[in-house]
Amino acid sequence: MNLDVIANNLANVNTTGFKKSKIEFQDLLYDTKKIQGAEAGDGQLTPGGIQLGHGSRPVSTSKIFTTGDLVQTDERLDVAIAGDGFFEVQLPGGVQGYTRDGSFKVSADGAIVTNEGYQVVNAIPNIGAEVSNIGIAKTGEYTMFDQQGNNIGAGQIQITRFINPSGLQNIGGNIYQETPASGVPEQGNPGQNGFGGLAQGYLEMSNVKVVEEMVNLIKAQRAYEVNSKAIQAADEMMQRSNQIKR
Repeated sequence: MNLDVIANNLANVNTTGFKKSKIEFQDLLYDTKKIQGAEAGDGQLTPGGIQLGHGSRPVSTSKIFTTGDLVQTDERLDVAIAGDGFFEVQLPGGVQGYTRDGSFKVSADGAIVTNEGYQVVNAIPNIGAEVSNIGIAKTGEYTMFDQQGNNIGAGQIQITRFINPSGLQNIGGNIYQETPASGVPEQGNPGQNGFGGLAQGYLEMSNVKVVEEMVNLIKAQRAYEVNSKAIQAADEMMQRSNQIKR
């Protein structure tokens, strides 16, 4: 499972807005042969005990929501969030989704949509054929201009954040969904009250660091090799014990 997580991180090193995952382990139950602090006679207590562990198990795979590098594209509808927050999108069936991928497009009816065609909520409501250019400020305020440079519309883009973004469910396609663990969504203006600011003409790249993942890959491989040798050594010792008994 550790290798699967690392491989998925490496596979998405060029995915826009991708957040790397980490897997966390816990040790299993212990077989207690002697309890710490047991009576040793004459009122003395043993300072230590004897416990034999039974390995480890994975308990969670969580996303790390550090901001990735911002790459300039100069596309008017490429928008990156520099800091905390998500863009809200409308999924099929009226379900809300959330994404860090700001590579937006214009649909046939003028709506702002993702690459999968999901409409972006709390963004620019409609872009008509007369719109020649759009300016988006760091604070989410946008202005639309016609070919003559006249202001033909303005408004405010809002983004969403969660108290525990690691609790979001990743459903693929750069989309997350709310869960009881993530907390309820909170909307606000970019660049205010802890929300990240917007950067027009930029895209947020994956926060995966190839060198770190390669180091983690080597560590996982070495740990597996050592564990397999320990199992092999224990098996050989058991065989030797059986031969002695016979």
